[in-house]
Amino acid sequence: GGLAQVSGSLEVRGSVIAEGTPGATPTVDKFIFTLATVTGGDPVDLTEPADADSKHTLVIDYRDGENHCPDIKWTQDFLGSADTDDMLENRELAQITILMSDVATACAGVELGPNSTFVLELKPPSGGTMPLERTLPPSIEEVMDLG
Repeated sequence: GGLAQVSGSLEVRGSVIAEGTPGATPTVDKFIFTLATVTGGDPVDLTEPADADSKHTLVIDYRDGENHCPDIKWTQDFLGSADTDDMLENRELAQITILMSDVATACAGVELGPNSTFVLELKPPSGGTMPLERTLPPSIEEVMDLG
């Protein structure tokens, strides 16, 4: 699926990467993608919650044909010449990592296999939402470029 810049404050830079474990029972272990603010967009707070009861400021929902998991856990790692705060600002890049074990904890029964389609929907506190819809390849590999 194509990824369009939304009328919000975020855009994905580069591809969505899935890391998996191939074999007799192939599994997807994590998703990784890089976020930036759109030109002239407002900064976005990427502060990670201090504990399990806190919620993210940037909400990411997971859904597939059988599951909807709101506000899943994710982590961030700023790349390049970012400053030291947790605000994603103009000219900064932040790598977002989502572990499938965290998705499965939040939403029992989530299993992604070959050819599975899923959506990660990013919801910043202001501006539009950004759905990232992807389909896994027919064979689960250690590293998969989902576009």
